[in-house]
Parts: sequence; structure tokens; C-alpha cells
Amino acid sequence: MDRRSLLKLAPAAALLPGVVRAQGEPGVLRIAVTAFAENGKASLSGTPYRVQQEGWLARELARRGVQLEWFPVTGDTGATMNEAFASGRIQFAAYGDLPSVILNAGGVRTQVIVPAGRGADLFLLVPPGSSARSLLDLKGKRISIHRGRPWELGLLHLIEDNKLTPRDFKLVNMDIKPGASALATGAVDGLFQLNGYPLEDKGIGKIIWTSKGQPDRKMRAELWGRCDYTRANPELAELVATAWVKAQYWAAQEENRDTVIRDGTRNGTPESVIRRSYDDPSLPWKDRWTPLYDEVVYRHYRRVVAFARSQKLIRQALPAEELLEPRFVNAALKNLGLAQYWRASPVRTA
Repeated sequence: MDRRSLLKLAPAAALLPGVVRAQGEPGVLRIAVTAFAENGKASLSGTPYRVQQEGWLARELARRGVQLEWFPVTGDTGATMNEAFASGRIQFAAYGDLPSVILNAGGVRTQVIVPAGRGADLFLLVPPGSSARSLLDLKGKRISIHRGRPWELGLLHLIEDNKLTPRDFKLVNMDIKPGASALATGAVDGLFQLNGYPLEDKGIGKIIWTSKGQPDRKMRAELWGRCDYTRANPELAELVATAWVKAQYWAAQEENRDTVIRDGTRNGTPESVIRRSYDDPSLPWKDRWTPLYDEVVYRHYRRVVAFARSQKLIRQALPAEELLEPRFVNAALKNLGLAQYWRASPVRTA
């Protein structure tokens, strides 16, 4: 999604008629999730895949006369899910932080229903033959970054951490694949993106920085729900949250680690990449899957909102606290007997 696409999302959503009311076919609950092609069909991954495979949510909804439908999305997930929320085609979606903030600023109100653990790692790569060992060595040089995507915030944080500004670099706006090609040919001196291990394994790039061990520097994607729907149907929202928490608790068990890793290879990612992605001595396996609304989550969304304002992706202030709704996770943890399973860092006021 380019910056123009992001900028279009909020105004377009605000102009759609009836967005303040819960829409959607009665008796059907739709959840949008990112998907990939497997044997000619769209397949789910991660927590949604576990929820689908377990079948508990579908059964519980069926008992109440509600049909569960998955809304798989490939490609430009942020724009597609925002449009589906705005048109009332979906009630929940598992996707990234920045598109969700833009949607809310445009008048279609959603909230995080279940936080998705500790987030995804970001990487800074340079060509294999580069002498650069840190971001400081790239001062004045070309760095490929897909502008307006959630990981752009990670790059700006890294620049800030090094007491520099974006003007100290030549930032080149490129999507992930063109950016990798530019790195391989030497057209850029650095590339900032999600998971850098595949490029390193192929000899295309060399990782010189990663957000591992830095929970405040990761990218997040959560389970979001439409506010009008969750307020009108709190019991159904609690069921969805409970299914997600059950899946995250299952993944948090050490005995399920290998299964989680094998599930991650279904989209064609090599197992060695999945294992390295999860390998972080500073982050216990159990805590990787925490659904708690703690200081890490609140601080992250304050920063995302501030970033969206600074980049003129949203036009007005949006209190980050309005994006977070802990009650469904709290109820799920209590109902599942997991209230003491994860520990949260204290939440400070903004």
C-alpha cells in the first residue's frame, strides 16, 4: 500500500453511508485474516489458523444460530480490510496497526479485541559486500523503505535512536520485492523491512540490525473488532476473544513449539527461517503469545498515532486509549482460568 492509498482510506471510509451502525448479514459473523495460496485455495496462518483448526469458535457460534465465515485477504491487506470494515462486510479483522489507526481517524471506529503477543521483528539489511555495520555507517546513503507501511515507523525509531533525522539519509520508497532487487543490484545501500532471514539465506543481503530484544521497536498486528458490533453483541465478541486467547495459550505451551513452527512453513517459508524468527533469548516462548493490554501495547499505539499525525496520514488527534478495549480479553482469561498465566508490565498514563 503506498502513501496515497493510505491517505485515501480515512476520507473514503468516512463518506460511506451507515458506517456508524453495525451492518452485516444477521446470523453471520465474518473475520478477515491474511491468507496465502495453498493447493489452489486461500489458507490461513498463525493464530487464525489455529482457531479455524480447533473449531471451537465455529461450534460455539453455531449453538447461538450464528455462522462463522472467514474472509481471507491476500496482497494489499490493509486497504482491503479497511474497506471491508467500512462497508460492513466484516465484523473482525486480524491485521496491522497503522491501517487500523487510519481507519479510526476516518470515522469507522474499531478497537483491539485481542493483542497479538509481542509483535513482529524488523530488519535493516545491506548488500553482502558492504562494510556498513550499523545505521550510522549508512548516513547520507540510500535506504529502501516502503513508505506509509507499518514498518516505516520502525525505521524512524531506529533513526531517532541513533540521534539522526530522516534528512540524514536518502530514503527510497519501494515495495518489498523491488527493494530486495535494488539491494541485490546495488541500487540502494540498505533495505528496511520485515523478516530479513530469507534475503540473507539467498545471499541478497546482510542483516546489520534487528528489533529482537526490543519490544518497543517491533511491528504489531492484532485482532480488531467494529465498535458498534461488539457493543451490540458483547457475548459474540467475548466468544471471538476467547477463541483467540485459547489459540495463543495453546501456542504458548513449550510442547507445542515444534507444531507452531511447522505451521509457519505452510506458506513455503523454510523451517530454518521460522526457527530463527522465533529465536530470541530475551523473550520467553510463553510471553511471545501474551494477549495482555500492558504498557508495551499502550505505548506502541500512542507512538503509532503520533507517527500517523506527523506523516499527515491522519488529520486530527486520536487518543490511543480509545483504540484498546481490554474487557473481552479479561473475561476470556477469567473464563479459561488463565488470569494469572501471563504477567503484564504496568500501564502508565500518557
